[in-house]
Amino acid sequence: MTDHFLRLDLPAAHSDVRVARNVIRHFARLLGVSNGELDQLGLVVSELLANAIDHGGGGAALNEADRPTDVRMHLEFVIREGEWELAVTDQGGGDLEEVRAFLTPPDGIPDLEDDRGRGFFLLKQMVDRLEVAESEDSGGLTFSAIRRYGD
Repeated sequence: MTDHFLRLDLPAAHSDVRVARNVIRHFARLLGVSNGELDQLGLVVSELLANAIDHGGGGAALNEADRPTDVRMHLEFVIREGEWELAVTDQGGGDLEEVRAFLTPPDGIPDLEDDRGRGFFLLKQMVDRLEVAESEDSGGLTFSAIRRYGD
């Protein structure tokens, strides 16, 4: 199987998460990804996009009209033989080292009293690798999740 790519540019609003999730699930289904794997993929897509909206410049906007400015989020999805990779880029700046600390809490478990970090902890249980880097334009952060499936 050759690599198959899908790229989406979306308004940073929760109303667009469902649309993106459905497009990606349909794309993966056409390439033979199983229903069980589609469920895992849907959860990861939803969590990464919601994070971009709530913490990456979208101001937790429910609809496009609620956004503070024309904030966008970018999604890149790749399916390879037995593996998928999802990258979500936001426009919210963000402190890279602070976010990395949420990805790797000192004792491996997030602070349950803190409102941040639990989503990353759950995501890490569903994927083989979860990383964050500064976006190419330095205007935000890019979260990448990789998962092998079908072993």
